[in-house]
Amino acid sequence: MIDTMMAPTVTLAGLTVDVNEEGFFLQPEQWAETMVPELARAEGIADLTDRHWQVIRFMRRQFEENGTGPTVRVLGKTSGVSIKELYQLFPKGPAKVAARIAGIPKPRGCI
Repeated sequence: MIDTMMAPTVTLAGLTVDVNEEGFFLQPEQWAETMVPELARAEGIADLTDRHWQVIRFMRRQFEENGTGPTVRVLGKTSGVSIKELYQLFPKGPAKVAARIAGIPKPRGCI
């Protein structure tokens, strides 16, 4: 179990949040959409498109419904965005990067 008292924190949109050593939120309820532009810039995504938002919101919904984010394969099949486009939108790894931006834990199966 991670000791949240020792976990790093970051300030996003004026709010301090707890993250793990990889930058994933320890408490997804601390996330707010106002944080997304800063989180995206940290991942090298300067301009968020409607397609980025579609994936980010889909990731949040999946986490809320299932307790985990989808894998890239599931994301490509169920989000309405193809795997090819996912890699264009999130070149450093769609499921992992989108999860970090969406403020949810790293999806199972992500390295």
